[in-house]
Amino acid sequence: MSKIESFDDFVKVHGILLAASGLPSKLYPRLFHKLASDTFDGGDYFQIESSEDDRRRKLLLTSESMPKDSDVFLVDHAWTFRLPDAYKQLKEIPGLAERMASLMSVDIDVGAEEEEVEEELSVYQIIDNEIRYAADKGYDSLRWLELEGLGIVDDSLLSLHLPSQFQDLVALSLIGNKIESVDVVIQEVIKFKNLKALWLNDNPVLHKSERQMADEILQGCPSLEIYNSCFTPNYGLWALGFCGDIFGKDNPGCVQQDHPLCNVTSLDLSNRSIHNLVNKAFSVHEMPLLSHLNIRGNPLDQNSVGELLEVLKLFPSLSSLEVDIPGPLGDNALEILESLSNLSLLNGVDTAKIFENGKHVIDSMLQPRIPEPNPEDTLVDRVIDAMWLYALNYRLADEEKLDETSLWYVMDELGSALRHSDEPNFKVAPFLFMPSGKLESAVSYSVMWPIKNSQKGDECTRDFLSGIGEDKHRSARLTAWFQTPENYFIHEFEKYQQKLQAKAFESLPTNPSVSRSIRHSDGSPLLVYTDLPQVEEFLTRPEFVITNEPKDADILWTSVQVDEELKKEVGITDDQYLNQFPFEACLVMKHHLAETIQMGYGSPKWLQPTYNLETQLSQFIGDYYVRKRDQLNNLWILKPWNMARTIDTSITDNLSAIIRMMETGPKICQKYIEHPALFKGKKFDLRYVVLVRSIDPLEIYLTEIFWVRLSNNPYSLEKHSFFEYETHFTVMNYGGRKLNHKPTAEFVREFEQEHNVKWMDIHEKVKQVIRAVFEAAALTHPEMQSPKSRAMYGVDVMLDSSFEPKILEVTYCPDCMRACKYDMETVDGKGIVKGRDFFNYVFGCLFLDETAHVTPL
Repeated sequence: MSKIESFDDFVKVHGILLAASGLPSKLYPRLFHKLASDTFDGGDYFQIESSEDDRRRKLLLTSESMPKDSDVFLVDHAWTFRLPDAYKQLKEIPGLAERMASLMSVDIDVGAEEEEVEEELSVYQIIDNEIRYAADKGYDSLRWLELEGLGIVDDSLLSLHLPSQFQDLVALSLIGNKIESVDVVIQEVIKFKNLKALWLNDNPVLHKSERQMADEILQGCPSLEIYNSCFTPNYGLWALGFCGDIFGKDNPGCVQQDHPLCNVTSLDLSNRSIHNLVNKAFSVHEMPLLSHLNIRGNPLDQNSVGELLEVLKLFPSLSSLEVDIPGPLGDNALEILESLSNLSLLNGVDTAKIFENGKHVIDSMLQPRIPEPNPEDTLVDRVIDAMWLYALNYRLADEEKLDETSLWYVMDELGSALRHSDEPNFKVAPFLFMPSGKLESAVSYSVMWPIKNSQKGDECTRDFLSGIGEDKHRSARLTAWFQTPENYFIHEFEKYQQKLQAKAFESLPTNPSVSRSIRHSDGSPLLVYTDLPQVEEFLTRPEFVITNEPKDADILWTSVQVDEELKKEVGITDDQYLNQFPFEACLVMKHHLAETIQMGYGSPKWLQPTYNLETQLSQFIGDYYVRKRDQLNNLWILKPWNMARTIDTSITDNLSAIIRMMETGPKICQKYIEHPALFKGKKFDLRYVVLVRSIDPLEIYLTEIFWVRLSNNPYSLEKHSFFEYETHFTVMNYGGRKLNHKPTAEFVREFEQEHNVKWMDIHEKVKQVIRAVFEAAALTHPEMQSPKSRAMYGVDVMLDSSFEPKILEVTYCPDCMRACKYDMETVDGKGIVKGRDFFNYVFGCLFLDETAHVTPL
């Protein structure tokens, strides 16, 4: 077929794609017409508008009405890319970064206004202006002073003499300066005797002894109610009044008033680190009109659920409550509502609807994740961070194979203006139009059609997680686009941590070998069937002879999984030896490896924190939030469960990116070793070969050679480097990349000189780690044992900057090209293993009870 000209041809070629899109069949002719005529008529029916509450755009219907399934619209793809190419394309394709930045609303200069203020006014000018402002308001002295982002350092803070100038100061903000000395801060601050609020946020001093500094400041300023945006244990009417918009710059609250909060109807106490809500200031006596209360993000750990509910019951006007669920009021929305019967809204959801649906955990007030560009970021960096809020993906396939990596795309301005709804009125699906009937002619679009009746002025929405329910962690996955309750995920993480810490198996004893040689008693050679060219070429010992018939072989050494179906088909019996163990997936699949180690040892230091995103997404998000809170490194590596050669593997610190990449297949998320040991400035890992004769008792051997795999580029933590394969990855013998083979003995000598270490000390630690990995498998999966299994595994290890080994992965039937190609010096430097003899030693160990060039573990 040279060109699709009729509707029947269109359906014949695109039938599978049409069915997959979910488009109603009655709209097929309409779609064909628009594709054939290249008609983009969305602008006649819709209008893009800026949102009032943030920088995002939204899409409104401008036609009078649009019935369900009445029309279909083409949406162009403004950018299509494979993930490794994203950074390069944004840098090199003219106008692409600018268009994407505009579409994603990250093209603004967020620092412009602050810089203008900083250039125009000095600290002293600002203080003079504040004094005049207070006088104009009728105050005899300055009570409220904001000196934010002015570059104030320790010496300049002292030289301002603020305590002697402004003895009546009630609130002082020094946010975003460069104050470093704990002693200077304490010395100055405790001179203020009437201070109610102090903000030191975003100053270097908070990275040093913060707890000690806070304690001393609270001792010296007993009236302080707010410290660094958090409530102190001394909080009272002033702090509540500040959050209720009663007290502020125009009304510092310095004049004594009876019941200053009597007119407060709405109170936002979210994220104030409140530990105790039982406080005489927080009472119906002081706030009789309180109708809306937000207490999200507070531990409230000094109150029981019962105490909190009793306090809240006393507010007769309280009709709307926002609280973390699970959280301080329990983990069941229905139980909260039964106790607080006056509520009409819980977390923004109508209480009648909650009772109707019977949901325990509810939240409709999720705020969107708005890109927050750093002024120092380049335009490309801003787009890379923001694109996960907009990008979608698909994977190409033909009759022969599925593409190894997904294609990501960003819809044009109209498509990208569709916001999320759990109850959307439109559906969108990717569609490949093949005008010649062949895949090479394909042009990608999205198709959009109404799935509900809509009226003029209605916002047009889509479900960002269409078809994904709670069985696939829908609520947690919404974290990619929305600010979900952090406390819930942190709680899930802490429970998971406690469970891991309770694990601790005793090490297995190292017993004498029980495996014996399988030589024939008549001295005839053992027949070996293999589909591996390296074995066929290099297994040259007379004790072994290669056969082309699997059913005749004594030993099957194969790269394919041998299951019962294959055994039956080929004629393999249970009397033949096989180079794989039953249930070895517990080692060789990445998610199972982590699970096996965690079941055996909890969280040993030699395994980086690892999460199976298909089952542990909430726990991972909690870990991410804890690290963010504690200002720890949050760089993670995502790896597919069962793909080799780093296919579909990514490195990022972007939470939205991590969650979105679940869409391209099951993955583990593992804490990236951000500070690895380097060799001449480059990253490396180590491939060891382990021979397993038996699982019970555990009998394993380490070959006396290993090889180092080096990256090609100097190591870097610059953002752009995460898109550079040859900076962060070490597998170079695929894809036409330059492979720099480094002889192991040469590497060891140079590494010892560079880092002043003894390699044999490191090697002993590596041996212990490898032994522990296989012990974990033997302890947790005794079903692996099989008397007819003898196998070889590749074990990949990386050293951190303290030269501690970290396990990366275990590989079934590893590629031993280097072992066969190069003669290698043994680890102890006392011998040479000829490449051509590598498989002779391997088979000698596994099948002839020999121990030449191997070490028992």
